[in-house]
Amino acid sequence: MTSRATFIRNDPSLGYRFLADEVADAGVAASENRVWRLCSIAGIFASHARRKSKAGRPGPAVHDNLLAVVADQGRVRHDFTASQPNQVWLTDITEHPTREGKLYLCAVKDCYSNKIVGYSIDSRMKSSLAAAALRNAIALRSPEGTIVHSDRGSQFRSMKVVRLLKNYGLKGSMGRVAPPGDNAAMESFFSLQQKNVLETRRWTSREELRLAIVIWIEAKYNRRRRQRALGKLTPVEFEMTYQATEAA
Repeated sequence: MTSRATFIRNDPSLGYRFLADEVADAGVAASENRVWRLCSIAGIFASHARRKSKAGRPGPAVHDNLLAVVADQGRVRHDFTASQPNQVWLTDITEHPTREGKLYLCAVKDCYSNKIVGYSIDSRMKSSLAAAALRNAIALRSPEGTIVHSDRGSQFRSMKVVRLLKNYGLKGSMGRVAPPGDNAAMESFFSLQQKNVLETRRWTSREELRLAIVIWIEAKYNRRRRQRALGKLTPVEFEMTYQATEAA
């Protein structure tokens, strides 16, 4: 446990649940409670932070809400599940300050595996930011008929993004109201990013933060962070199991 505990101490983005999964994967029997207790004794805790929300009011929706489900007592909830890759994507934008000014990230997440399949980072939060993230995802995934769900931010309501979806045969989805769970599955990703990257230190330059975000998405979140919802697999591993099943 000593070397792994040292690893967690050196990387505050990782907590006791991640450590428990790593230990189990190495063939060592240890419950989460035991790992938590040992981490607590050693003073090892994951970093925590809150995501900064975007300013401004959402405008009118330009798409129907394709993920809305009417639950009990007429309440509307959202179904963020998918039975295969590229069936449902979520996208949103987050921001964080550096000493040079703000840096914006637009990310696209696949609901099937929770994998970030496309993203764009820029110093300005314009429609081109959202369009670039979607183009990145489209180039890497070659989707067909994918539902792309977003909030009602002006970037996603722009003609540039609407035309992009139409040109590639994708289906835009957008909540007409703003309940807390409207895009909760995407918010959960940004919450992790805020805790694991953005608030771990003060960032001197945009380029420094941009590099840290790219490394976290590509090397940690997609490939190393095991998720309970995925059977303790990483997003990349989860998609590999789907591909293996399809090929069998």
